[in-house]
This record gives sequence, structure tokens and C-alpha cells, in this order.
Amino acid sequence: MGSCKEHEEEQAKCVWVQGPIIVGAGPSGLAVAASLSKHVIPSVILEKSDCIASLWQQKTYDRLKLHLPKQFCELPHMGFPEDFPKYPTKHQFVSYMESYASHFKIKPRFNQTVQSAEFDSASGFWRVRTQDSEYISRWLIVATGENAEPVIPEIFGIEKFHGRIAHTSAYKSGSDFRNQRVLVVGCGNSGMEVSLDLCRYNAVPHMVVRNTVHVLPREMLGFSTFGVAVALVKWLPLKLVDKILLLIANLTIGNTDRLGLRRPKTGPIELKNATGKTPVLDVGALSQIKSGKIKVMKGVKEITRNGSRFMDGQEKEFDSIILATGYKSNVPTWLKGCDFFSKEGMPKTPFPNGWKGENGLYTVGFSRRGLLGTASDAVKIAKDVADQWRTNTKECRNSWNSHIILLKQS
Repeated sequence: MGSCKEHEEEQAKCVWVQGPIIVGAGPSGLAVAASLSKHVIPSVILEKSDCIASLWQQKTYDRLKLHLPKQFCELPHMGFPEDFPKYPTKHQFVSYMESYASHFKIKPRFNQTVQSAEFDSASGFWRVRTQDSEYISRWLIVATGENAEPVIPEIFGIEKFHGRIAHTSAYKSGSDFRNQRVLVVGCGNSGMEVSLDLCRYNAVPHMVVRNTVHVLPREMLGFSTFGVAVALVKWLPLKLVDKILLLIANLTIGNTDRLGLRRPKTGPIELKNATGKTPVLDVGALSQIKSGKIKVMKGVKEITRNGSRFMDGQEKEFDSIILATGYKSNVPTWLKGCDFFSKEGMPKTPFPNGWKGENGLYTVGFSRRGLLGTASDAVKIAKDVADQWRTNTKECRNSWNSHIILLKQS
């Protein structure tokens, strides 16, 4: 491979990183940087935006709260403040992450969009290029996570629609849609919560439910549904745990099939582990569906100038369309020459071993197990790097110096 000067006409500067390069300053990137600091290992975080946790700060709606109790959402080595509620708000979670970064003296390099990252087998280093620099290290930690970019579906006729179209990443509050008829495409946690929020502003949401979906109460018998599942899985087979969860759900929230929310044949936890599809934890949307304030619609056949035609033959007019269609990984767009990730941008190696690749490549935030999985993987990565750091310190330094000379001459 050529030198940095040969890579870029404007002679992008080379930055030699003694510890790992971490791509992404969300919860995953912060967690692994903090875990490395506990082993006194430096790192450099490259972040494309101008702040930490940009998804939380810039692309989430105002009323968002953590869906799980705070004890399941803590980052390693530092818990939430004791006075935080059981389900912290978006703003509380952001303040927690800012305190976390400050406590561990984490200072990401902002406005550094990674254009490519590739392992140089000749030198044994990762070369990570941004718009103005090339960073070089023995280790690369991919921390951009499962939710890096919005998913914008192709819907026939959508270009004809005369009203406003927005992904939930741009949705802040139902106040922007007051008194409107709104088509919400998607029935996951975001689709449910956006529909609920719209009701608060006298809007009339029509929520599209194209596929099957598991809806569970956020709490069962006074305990977090997720907490109950975690406890039961330690002692019982997964399929039995799913049967118990669905039994309690049917007793507490009723048969959701009658509301147009058909359940998958596979249980909620088994489905989550296999596909990453998260069950919806109800925070009030079901009652609005039962009352008729949220209309459940079947799949969209076509978007028209004034509204939508549906698969069941209905046609309705709408003022706005909100795409609650989720997010996806963006790793395939910038990680080159590596087959560790699938074309969807997820590790091919199944959980619990998807955190480590070859040649010093690591991933955090891709376990499909939320922040709990992120924390676990961050600790594993830091320990693995620390083992190499301690046992090969002298050898690594000599190799480092010789490779720097070779790279400068290449």
C-alpha cells in the first residue's frame, strides 16, 4: 500500500495511534474506551458528528424513555445516579453519557467521518481514513452499532405524495402534526410510541402493521418484563420462558390478534435472539388502539397524492407520513477487504462470539442484546487488548517503530 501522501492529493496527515482506534462515539464507543482506560490503555474515538451519542441527541423524539429499567442500561464501571427514575428519559440518559465521558476523560475526535478502514497485511496495521486524516493502529474497534443509519423503504407511489414525509429520526413531537391525519408506517417500539405521542396532540394516527409483532406489557406483576425474562432464562429452557411470558401477557393485555396485531409463531425472546427483532413493550399505545384513537391498518399497496391505498382495498387521505421503519448498520460502506460482517452489516459469527474478528478487529454494539450486551462486549474487548498489551509490550514497541519506518518509506 502507498504512503499517506499517495492516498490523497491534499496530503492527508498520518496519525499514529498507540492503542485501538474506535469508530463511533455512541454508548458502545464510550463503553469500550472507558473499559480500556481501566487497563491504562489509550484509544482514539473517531465520530462523524459533533457530539457524543448523536443518535440519542439528534435523532430521537422528545418523549423517549429507556424501555428497560436503568440497571439493564448501565455502561461498564459507572452506574446511573441514584436519583434517576426507574426508566430514565432521553435527556437523563444523554446527561449520564456526558458525565460518563467526563469521568473517564474520553475526548472523541468529532467531525471525523470514516471513509474507509482496511487492514494492511504487509505492515500488520489498520489504516483508517477520514476526510482529512489517516489513522493507523494495531487494533480497530467497530462501535457504530446496529442503528447507524435510518432505513428508508421503497413504497410504490411515495414520490407522488403532496404532504410531509419524515423518518422517525427527524420526528421530535406530535405538536408538529397537531390535528392531522397521519400515516405511521411501522409498528415497532418507535411506531407505537410515535402513534401514542400523536394522540396527545389530537392527531389521528393510522399505524401500518404489515407483519406479525409481539407486544408485551413493559411490566409484569410489578416487575420489568425484561427483568423477568432474564431471571427465568437462567433456570428454564428458552421456549418455556417464552410460553410463560405470553401467558402473562395474554392475562394482562389480552389477545392482541383481535386488535390487528398478530403474534409470530416463534416466541418473543427466541425471535429476538435469532433475528434481532425486538418485542414491543407497551407504554400506553394498546389502550389507544382499543379505544379507536390509533387505527391499525394492513400493508400499504400504494401511496397516492393525497393518501394511501391499502392491501385490504381501503383508501384513506392523510396530511403526513411518518416512517417508523427503524435503522441499520453502515459498516459495509466503509470497512474494506473484510468478510467478518454480512452484507447487512452484522457480524457473521453468532452471539456470544461476535465481538472479536481477526487481525485486531473487534465489534461492540452488535450483539442484538441492547446496552446490556454492549457493556458485556466492551469489557471482553478491553481485557483481550490488555492481555496483548501486557504480554507483548516490548515486542510491540519494537515492531511498532520498525513498521512506522516501513510505512513512511512505502
